[in-house]
Amino acid sequence: MAKGAYILGDALGGKPDVILMATGSELGLAVSAYEKLTADGVKARVVSMPSWDLFEKQAAAYRESVLPASVTARVSIEMQSTFGWDRYVGPKGKMIGMHSFGGFRTPERPAEKVRI
Repeated sequence: MAKGAYILGDALGGKPDVILMATGSELGLAVSAYEKLTADGVKARVVSMPSWDLFEKQAAAYRESVLPASVTARVSIEMQSTFGWDRYVGPKGKMIGMHSFGGFRTPERPAEKVRI
């Protein structure tokens, strides 16, 4: 976790068309989406972001190598609040997660029932 964010899966043959970002248990969802996109010929990248603070402390060149500014198609996956992800997805990206209060996910109440 020393650098705060890492590339887990990358686009074959060059720059990604889309970047999928997640942390913790949501990484499984990002990897699954990455595999489906890759199978469909989409150049995707999966980024694990366990620490925004540590990532922000890295050199600009490292941050750019993980999240290139030229790739504006970005998706964050967070089962709880989407608060804070906007700085990484940018104005053209999408945030998947809770945008309101009051709902929560449990084994008895899966994500589909919480409107994530």
